[in-house]
Amino acid sequence: MNFCSHCGDAVDLAVPVGDDRARRVCSGCGAIHYENPRVVVGCVIEEGGKLLLCRRAIEPMVGRWTVPAGFLELEESLTQGAARETWEEACARVRVAAPLASFDLLHIGQVYTLFRASLAEPGFAAGPESLEVRLFEPEAIPWDELAFPVIDFALRLYLQDRASGRPNLHLGHLRWNGEGSRFRAANYELGDHRRVGLDPDGT
Repeated sequence: MNFCSHCGDAVDLAVPVGDDRARRVCSGCGAIHYENPRVVVGCVIEEGGKLLLCRRAIEPMVGRWTVPAGFLELEESLTQGAARETWEEACARVRVAAPLASFDLLHIGQVYTLFRASLAEPGFAAGPESLEVRLFEPEAIPWDELAFPVIDFALRLYLQDRASGRPNLHLGHLRWNGEGSRFRAANYELGDHRRVGLDPDGT
């Protein structure tokens, strides 16, 4: 932001009185413009032992695979947003069962919250933001073609939980090491990883 949305004057970085960090402050009317993390919501959908993935039709990472996910809208809950994104990207109605992961991505100002889900009714298809949608056996997941590191971490934790028979809510901070591509999972580590055990049915 370079200009105030209230009066149009230029904004400067300054620490407001009583604050502890620099904010964008209007040089004219004094309005303080706060910037807060954006929330991304989505679903890891299992059906018949397979996981549903979408191949992206838009940038970034067009042509790569991901779970249906996107930015939370105003006036919707986390689960509502996750279900809406799934409909928009995979034309699928889902039953959101339980939380899977909440990851902080501080380097890009995002919080990812992903849910365990299943199809509420048969059928799925590519939405406007997807080239195709497919169900993958776990051993066939295209790990080297996933769009975002956060999806790589979430899917691996989901499969670990499934193998152990102990579902968890995973919390942590996904840290980029500052080297190489920000889209390569190997350049990240999951810090402050905590597992909160869920009931066997995932609730």
